[in-house]
Amino acid sequence: MKLYGSYTSPFVRHCRIALLESGLEFELIETDNKASAQQSPTQKVPFLQDGDIALTDSTAIVKYTREKSGHTYFADISEYDGFCLVNTSLDACVNLFFLERDGISTEQSSYLQRQQARVDSTLSELNQMPLPMGAPYGDMAIRLACYLAWGLYRQRLSLEAYPNLENFLQQINDYQPFAATAPPPL
Repeated sequence: MKLYGSYTSPFVRHCRIALLESGLEFELIETDNKASAQQSPTQKVPFLQDGDIALTDSTAIVKYTREKSGHTYFADISEYDGFCLVNTSLDACVNLFFLERDGISTEQSSYLQRQQARVDSTLSELNQMPLPMGAPYGDMAIRLACYLAWGLYRQRLSLEAYPNLENFLQQINDYQPFAATAPPPL
């Protein structure tokens, strides 16, 4: 099984954690934007190749990994809804990050201001949720941790106003698969 992606992507990190937890053998092949544009119709990472199976989205990859290793993927609809909430905020935050790198700031666009407001309101909502403070962690919690860690790594987020999220991230940092997939220092 080959997982294509970068060490810094929060989406790839979630896939790596799921694969580590599954015990399935895999190889991470570091891939840049040019290679992903050539190898995946979504032109983004991660993507996975397992024999004849080709998957192009982190959610599908995590689902495939869980089910291939005999585990359940989102048996509870409220956990899945939380996962979707995290994804909404993460997607908005990633878009803001890349647009800012291209010189387009939030102040220049009402659409981008709405994206930033979406990030802020979802973080407030997530901060109010009960979060696990130890393993086992479900996929909503893992996606959230990947998002928060990426946001701090890329200096996109501050958790000062979100003590529940900050405490949660401190706890999951000690979880071996999470620690093992941390991105390299900047």
